[in-house]
Amino acid sequence: MSSPEFKGLAGHNSSFQEGVTPNPDPALDIANEHRPEHLHHGGLAANPANHPDEVVYSNTSPDKSLEKPRDYATAEKAVTDEDSGNVGHIRGNGDDEEQSFLAYWYQRYRAYVHLTIWLVFTAWWIYGLVRFRNEKNWLIPFLLYLAITLRIIFLWIPVKYAMMPVKFVWRHTASRGYELTPKKLRKPIAATVTVAVFLIGTMVPAETGENTRARRAQALFGLVVMIAVLTATSRSWRKIQWHTVIAGMLTQFVVAVFVLRTQAGYDIFNFISTLASTLLSFAKDGVEFLTTEDVSNLKWFLITVVPPIIFFVALVALLYHVGLIQWFIGKVAVFFFWSLRVSGAEAVVAAATPFIGQGESAMLVRPFVPHMTLAELHQIMTCGFATIAGSVLVAYVGLGLNPQALVSSCIMSIPASLAVSKMRYPETEETLTSGRVVIPADQEHRAANSLEAFANGAWLGLKIAGMIIATLLCIIAFVALINGLLTWWGGYWGIEKLTIQFILGYIFYPISWLLGVPNADLLYVGELIGTKIIVNEYAAFNALKTDPRYSGLSLRAQLIATYACCGFGNIGSLGTQIGVLAQIAPGRAGDVSKVALSALVSGVISTLTSASVAGMLYTDGVGDFITASS
Repeated sequence: MSSPEFKGLAGHNSSFQEGVTPNPDPALDIANEHRPEHLHHGGLAANPANHPDEVVYSNTSPDKSLEKPRDYATAEKAVTDEDSGNVGHIRGNGDDEEQSFLAYWYQRYRAYVHLTIWLVFTAWWIYGLVRFRNEKNWLIPFLLYLAITLRIIFLWIPVKYAMMPVKFVWRHTASRGYELTPKKLRKPIAATVTVAVFLIGTMVPAETGENTRARRAQALFGLVVMIAVLTATSRSWRKIQWHTVIAGMLTQFVVAVFVLRTQAGYDIFNFISTLASTLLSFAKDGVEFLTTEDVSNLKWFLITVVPPIIFFVALVALLYHVGLIQWFIGKVAVFFFWSLRVSGAEAVVAAATPFIGQGESAMLVRPFVPHMTLAELHQIMTCGFATIAGSVLVAYVGLGLNPQALVSSCIMSIPASLAVSKMRYPETEETLTSGRVVIPADQEHRAANSLEAFANGAWLGLKIAGMIIATLLCIIAFVALINGLLTWWGGYWGIEKLTIQFILGYIFYPISWLLGVPNADLLYVGELIGTKIIVNEYAAFNALKTDPRYSGLSLRAQLIATYACCGFGNIGSLGTQIGVLAQIAPGRAGDVSKVALSALVSGVISTLTSASVAGMLYTDGVGDFITASS
């Protein structure tokens, strides 16, 4: 029987047979798979009338109650449940799926559960404030109590009602001023304001020790050079979205100022890094149970790094199962979507990468990867190279590195990677998720309960740890082989210690200068950056903390090196990302390989921009807490 054809939402001809209900979600229809030669996607995702502010949880299974193939508004309504307060996995109809006993009783008595939780934390906050008001810092407990209170409130009152006054004020103040400004002047004014913020934040503070204005100007000049190089080497510099670039760089700078120049920012990020450090002690208890207390105190990689990775991945899997990870990522993704004007898929991946890793973040938008434009593929790979995952963050904290620098670098690299990628590889097509932040519900890989999710996460953590161990062993051994050959060859030139690190130190010498590193430390920081790119960030961090060659680095050089090496931008990760995306969308393997090298370079530059900003904002106070942390 011949099947009637209709025009697909992505501009492709798709067909359906009579009597077969098509998928109501156009993004999941194989007929809409992206073709590079097409420049536009249309339909639901591109329709401005269908662009509400909330995050959409898209169900991967079709709703069989929908008979009309073009009733996309009804289909989307069926899979949108954000206003109800539900988070995490959103089921289809719910009629054909059994609810667990715990879920049933929670739904029946959830008002009492929420009230009990709120009363307990209210009593805790009031008692602690009265009893320990002069002994403890109450900023973090207050923020925690406020977050719990707001979350419980918004479980009963849709967020959109609370945001209506904010939107009203915004639309009649800043938005109105923006609309009144001539279009030709908007970008120049925004750029001028951004430059003014950078200059004031960099040059106004007084000079102290190594924190001279000349060093800050050096780092600021380095950022300008990187932007100029990215523009000159852009795939299409005339189509660069400067709004994304300006907003991304400004957001990166503001985050850095908040962390490095304010007590509140220091307290918040110190609290976050302390929580990350505490995870190490929990994993240590498990190691002690499996072995002995003496073994758990050994400073071996297998003891101090691998167990925290396994435990953290299992914990993330559990939190993902209950929906907390999706909820948090969704909120952050909405911010980056509206502030930086990137596609919904790009916003989700950018927000998720520092928390769940470069491969796992792509899994969040797996149904959309086959439909992504080349610029979107480039973007999600750049995000993976620009930052590190939480699973290894705790391991690096265990090495004695500055936790505030590590945590803040991960967050700063999110807007930086968006800005850098859009300069290097501007969007020239219309994306399927433009105007929407969509987090698909993964029915196929969903665990039956929390226990299975935790067990699956532990197994995944073991595989990730095994991959890290094998990769480190092979790469370090291979680098040692190359260094042995170079040393033998260099001996006939009178160069006794000719190594890859030595060569890369001189190659990245000017890069170190552009980051604002003191002259005496330029070669050493260049070596660390080169080690991070050729081997990986762990080898660079480990050398920074244990190699006597780098023991004399100044505090300023240590801080800049920590920011510069805080990313997955290395040769090994290149193969990892190509493999993950090729498995997710086999039909796009060629496109992934096409943009992979450019994305690696963009990810490395994104991390270097964070190091440059750190060089602008370095103060002696930052050096003090580095020493304390170490």
